[in-house]
Amino acid sequence: MKAAPRSQVLEKTNIPCLYRSADFGVFYGIFTRKGDQVKKSLKTTDKELARRRLEALRQKVARLNTKAGKAILFADLAKRWLDTVGSMMKPSSRLRRETAINALKPYFTNTVRAIDKSHVDTWAASRNKTAAARTFNIERETLIQILDYGMREGLILENPARVVERRKQHQAKVVIPTKAQFKTLLDTLRKSDVRYREAADLCELLAYSGCRLAEATAMTWGDVNLELKNFTVTGGETGTKNHEARTIPLFPALEEFLLRVQTSLPKPPEPTDRIVQIDNAKKAITSACDTSKLPHFHHHSLRHFFCSNAIEAGVDFKTIAGWLGHKDGGLLVAKTYGHLRDEHSAAMAKRMNWGASTAEPANVVPMAVRV
Repeated sequence: MKAAPRSQVLEKTNIPCLYRSADFGVFYGIFTRKGDQVKKSLKTTDKELARRRLEALRQKVARLNTKAGKAILFADLAKRWLDTVGSMMKPSSRLRRETAINALKPYFTNTVRAIDKSHVDTWAASRNKTAAARTFNIERETLIQILDYGMREGLILENPARVVERRKQHQAKVVIPTKAQFKTLLDTLRKSDVRYREAADLCELLAYSGCRLAEATAMTWGDVNLELKNFTVTGGETGTKNHEARTIPLFPALEEFLLRVQTSLPKPPEPTDRIVQIDNAKKAITSACDTSKLPHFHHHSLRHFFCSNAIEAGVDFKTIAGWLGHKDGGLLVAKTYGHLRDEHSAAMAKRMNWGASTAEPANVVPMAVRV
């Protein structure tokens, strides 16, 4: 039978409320505040450092709202946090946080002050088995932010969720249409009914601009400057993903598409008119891919298509990142599409096939070299 663990012996020091472990020499702070005992390891064997940490601990505890911390439930704190930060989120981001909170609630049914490492460990162990890595990481991040908010509000002393490690997510394989597949997709859509022809316009706008779906569907004719040959991506009412508008060059393929759409309209468009009238083409793209025996492409596949063409054209990663609205100087583009540059470079290298033993092509007149 396994013996019960021996309780740790703490020895008093000459500093009030400072104790030292007889077994390990680690110092602890032990004191009471409004009838509640506070006991915490100061995580040091240095007495002077322990004294300073004890004072800092007492100041943090003094700022605690003990009564509120004992009364407020985790679900109530989560709602307060979401009400505070939710106004700055896009609807999809807020929905993602609400879903995460609903998944967390069954594991944290008690008051905020009662939450400790054991509750967090129970949640992590259970969700590690049942949730996908991405779902687990979103819940973990949400839990950390809620409890951090509780610390700022003086409800808890520390955040036990910060010790939980993020799970590694396997990056989904990027499926990129070839130029031939893209043309087949457009042809199939345009041969269908009127709604699918509008879907073809959206596909072209996505492929030629590199915009995200929400950015492309929010684009108006007022965002396009044909004279200066640029366009501005604002994201409409919800804004762009990083909440910053960006003005980028009007690429030739995009300009040709916009002029074609403009001339097909019964009258000149107003600046506030949207370039495409539909919000998504998911059903149309799926149907066209099935009909034409294409891989199952999505809206984002056309953003990948834009990037792959830019790389083949020799555009550097930093410039592409600026066009896409990334703020990392090209790191994500290099990570996601770096293999495309390697493949393109290898294909171009095959053209470098001259040498002393290479036969001269017939009917080729040697060039005169002027020195």
